Amino acid sequence: MFERVLSFLKDLPGDGRARNNADDPRVAASALLYHVMSADGVRQDAEWERFKAVLAESYSISGDELDALAAAGERADNEAIDLYAFTSVLKRQLDPDARKAFIGLMWEIVYADGELHELEDNIVWRVAELMDVERHDRVEARRKAAAEVPGAAGTSSDE
Repeated sequence: MFERVLSFLKDLPGDGRARNNADDPRVAASALLYHVMSADGVRQDAEWERFKAVLAESYSISGDELDALAAAGERADNEAIDLYAFTSVLKRQLDPDARKAFIGLMWEIVYADGELHELEDNIVWRVAELMDVERHDRVEARRKAAAEVPGAAGTSSDE
């Protein structure tokens, strides 16, 4: 399933170099994934590894190129005043199914540490709203991600 979900990201345009530019869909995706990973204030190794794996598999990159994209996403997130700059780029680039799949990726990063924190839940909710992903699709993506993690504590406030 992970491979299917990631395949849509490979089609995002980009020039192959990670820039600190929120208009670059690759950086926008990296920034949103970084943001949700960091939402609870604790960046666990499992979350960081999942974040890097998603980027590596999504863009078929590794090494310095992977590190540059992860760093560009981190910088863009740290410099952003809101999520709209990133979500608007992805909303323009992705069709509705791809936007749902992106929300699924966000949930996978949330559950990489086996827990759902209320701030992570809120960020995924806000990103989904900004990208016009329906509530039931967001909740279903969360359920799927939680089901793949043994013992995941994951009830959302909107069930």
